[in-house]
Amino acid sequence: MTIKPLSDRVVVQMLKAEETTKGGIILTTAAQEKPQVAKVVAVGPGRTEDGKLVPTSLKVGDQVLISKYSGTEVKVDGEEYTILREDDVLAVVE
Repeated sequence: MTIKPLSDRVVVQMLKAEETTKGGIILTTAAQEKPQVAKVVAVGPGRTEDGKLVPTSLKVGDQVLISKYSGTEVKVDGEEYTILREDDVLAVVE
């Protein structure tokens, strides 16, 4: 099954959280912070303003920075994804 977002929504997959600190201490799952960097896996066509389509500025494959608790988390075919609006994306990581 594939996810096709509507409007200005974006589907992202969170990147793995750090399992060790910079000093080499191994963190338990409970102690790990929720990751804020994600990979864009699908984008919607864009939003409509004044009857005209404004395309999204993101593309599949972009790495983005998002708020910790933004979007809706869904599970499809055993994989976890987050669906959020383009406005919820804080920055593109280059």
